[in-house]
Amino acid sequence: MLKKNKLTERKIIDIIVNLQDKMKNNPLPFGDDVAAIRIGKGQLAVMKCDMLVAKTDIPKGMNLWQTSRKAVISVISDLAAKGVQPMGILISLGMPRKISENYVRQIGRGMNAAAREYGTHVIGGDTNESTDLTIDVSAFGICKERELIRRDTAKVGDIVMVTGAFGLPALGLKIIKKKMEISKKLKEKAIKAVFMPKARLSEGLTLAKNHLINSSIDSSDGLAWSLYELSKSSNIGFQINRIPIHREVREFAIKNDLDLIDLAFYGGEEYELVITQKPTLYKKTKKKIRTLIPIGHVTENSGKIILKLKNKYRDLEPRGFEHHSNNV
Repeated sequence: MLKKNKLTERKIIDIIVNLQDKMKNNPLPFGDDVAAIRIGKGQLAVMKCDMLVAKTDIPKGMNLWQTSRKAVISVISDLAAKGVQPMGILISLGMPRKISENYVRQIGRGMNAAAREYGTHVIGGDTNESTDLTIDVSAFGICKERELIRRDTAKVGDIVMVTGAFGLPALGLKIIKKKMEISKKLKEKAIKAVFMPKARLSEGLTLAKNHLINSSIDSSDGLAWSLYELSKSSNIGFQINRIPIHREVREFAIKNDLDLIDLAFYGGEEYELVITQKPTLYKKTKKKIRTLIPIGHVTENSGKIILKLKNKYRDLEPRGFEHHSNNV
């Protein structure tokens, strides 16, 4: 049995953050999806970086084009959660010594494809030699401070919603790891969800521009973990009344005795936005973003995430993907 590493990714972050001198008048606290600096006239420079390492982040069968594209998508998704359009991207690459020209071309094309898909460009970066492929992506944008969507502003009574159904990537990862009896159509759809993720950038921009929501977070580490991060930042809790799972995944899971809650809340590799808003704004928002799924509401029970289904209650564990940990 593997022993759980006590020095997890989040513990490492806490240690490093606590060793930093705090910047005065920082518009966003450490721990939000992005960092920001005031640049005058009510505007913010918004920045985000994220790192992909082949050994821990690339599932079997994923090619280099898909890998470098996904590295960029991960960062754009965090900007989407804040309602910020990326203006430019910087990428640092660490690559093994013995590689081919085609290896480099695939990485370069994937980076460009992701940037252009979301209306931005790769404008610079760095390269170095490393023992494993490492892609570190930084993106930046500018927004009005009053339009930035934060994590720490969820309100008791808010509806909590997601921008789409969950479960396809979780099923895709299961398929990749072990053989499963599954239709060709669903198999291809699930694996594509892992290899070709989409960032909800247009949705995030719409929500921010129209001041439709109170808080937002990206769900790439898993829906349950995202709810706990929102809860921690806003000092609130949630009651969840619906499992927002993809219809075909639900049907397959029931037939094959797979846990619906595990697939929807703990799968990770999702790039939906998790948002809260005033109930009175729901109809207006739904007209603009048809894929929205209400899943519950915000409560005053800080740090408590309750799943209520058929008048039965259970706690949702604060669990999700985390580096330096066996807990996935």
